[in-house]
Amino acid sequence: MKRKTAIQSILALVTLGVSGVTYEFFKHGEPLPLNQLPQKKQLLAELAETIIPRTNTPGAKDCKVEDYITKMVIENTDARAQKIFLTGLADVGNYANSKYRQSFVKCSVAQRNEILKHFENKGTYSINILNKARRKFLGASFFNQLRDLTVEGYATSFLGATKGMAYDYIPGVYQACIPLQKNQLAWATK
Repeated sequence: MKRKTAIQSILALVTLGVSGVTYEFFKHGEPLPLNQLPQKKQLLAELAETIIPRTNTPGAKDCKVEDYITKMVIENTDARAQKIFLTGLADVGNYANSKYRQSFVKCSVAQRNEILKHFENKGTYSINILNKARRKFLGASFFNQLRDLTVEGYATSFLGATKGMAYDYIPGVYQACIPLQKNQLAWATK
């Protein structure tokens, strides 16, 4: 009799878990406040600059990556990913305020790195198969979206492609493997 009760309990827990995930996956809820995203460009600029800071090459702010991120999230991202991204932006602000008693924009570089490290760890599992399943069924985490959009925006900007990477405007013949010279930048066109 105890085995039957245990099996029923396990099935009930599994059913509740699956129904919760299904509800979260399919719920539509209220419309997303995408009109507020352009007002958060300063926060996006600082987040992107934390990922790709200015060194002897231009940083993400110099390349106006925040404009790229805003445009891509509003125009080219599905509603589920938009919701994850907007929720993540709000979470960054709340986390910075609760941990450092100031906004992310006013935090030091070390504090910003720690905040982004927290969100990277929050959005990543130690088992790779769980990361793949999460990405497939629930979408990419906020940090992964932010990182990917920052790198895409930087690499496709004029400054990022010409000053941040090695750029050959008219490439010659195709060479499958090109050795890098000492202190050479990554290729933008190869």
